[in-house]
Amino acid sequence: MDLEKLKFPIGKFTPLESYTKNDLDLFINDIESTPSQYRSETENLSDEQLDTQYRPEGWTLRQVIHHIPDSHMNALIRFKLALTEDNPTIRPYFEDRWAELSDYKMPVETSLNLIENIHSRWVNVLRRMNEKDFEKTLFHPEHNKTFTLSQMLHNYAWHSKHHLAHITELKKSKGWK
Repeated sequence: MDLEKLKFPIGKFTPLESYTKNDLDLFINDIESTPSQYRSETENLSDEQLDTQYRPEGWTLRQVIHHIPDSHMNALIRFKLALTEDNPTIRPYFEDRWAELSDYKMPVETSLNLIENIHSRWVNVLRRMNEKDFEKTLFHPEHNKTFTLSQMLHNYAWHSKHHLAHITELKKSKGWK
């Protein structure tokens, strides 16, 4: 068992040197398609399947699904901060601790609905951003680094696929439909 492959089924995130309009459009399309992909991949899973870890000492599929709206809610807020302030410092959070809270044991429908609603608003903002907007920045204190909104968009498009692959790869390995 290759633990690294289980952790990063699509590989680790690697930012591009620069971003074209076509790149950004593809990433926005990824963000837009995320809700239906998560719903499609989880709609027939039982509670027992949802409570299966995708790797040893990893999250359950249920935790992964609840993590997406938390992460992407923060993403939407981070984008809005960067669009309305000059290089704002964003607030990191302890994802692993959030995954232990009681709402991560709820039925996944709640989070699937949240993903749809968050992504609807987020895509609305993204589609109305211009080239200059994507050059706006934010400071991430956890990484002690400034990121452009182009880089952030790319990262969250990757993030959507990364966690979706945790679900699809586990389903494949278990023979779940």
